[in-house]
Amino acid sequence: MDWGAFSPTDTAVLTFIRHDGQILLILKKRGLGNGKFNAPGGRLEHGETPEQAAVRETQEEVGLTPTGLRPAGLLDFAFTDGYSLRCHVFTATDHTGILAETDEAAPFWCPEADIPYGRMWSDDRLWVPLMLDAKPFRAAFVFDGDLMLWHTLRVEAGIANYAL
Repeated sequence: MDWGAFSPTDTAVLTFIRHDGQILLILKKRGLGNGKFNAPGGRLEHGETPEQAAVRETQEEVGLTPTGLRPAGLLDFAFTDGYSLRCHVFTATDHTGILAETDEAAPFWCPEADIPYGRMWSDDRLWVPLMLDAKPFRAAFVFDGDLMLWHTLRVEAGIANYAL
């Protein structure tokens, strides 16, 4: 894989709302990652910035509007079936709205010390701790279905070092 020439099929976002030592997670009910725990998120719409998508996707999936949104990292995924994805990861310090289950997601608050990595994508255990420690990161992964075949991960000197 030539990561220098990486051109993803889709661009997406994940938004982790953190509040009082807890983090908002969802049980994904359809699409990529169906049946896994993750954060609210999804693909960008035409003309939308990652920040706009982070707000929209969180509103659509769980009924909350994230506030205090900050970029946390960048993830590139290549799947052996040819699909590829670039994912912008955000954190939010608060939210407005009323938490609600939708046809896409069953949300729940989880203590940050008890994140259920065993029910998440296998790459999450590598970069989520960096996100929780506010260490900007950039990573690339190769997956065959749910199986991670390869990865690289680095802590960035600062958010400005990668393009959001």
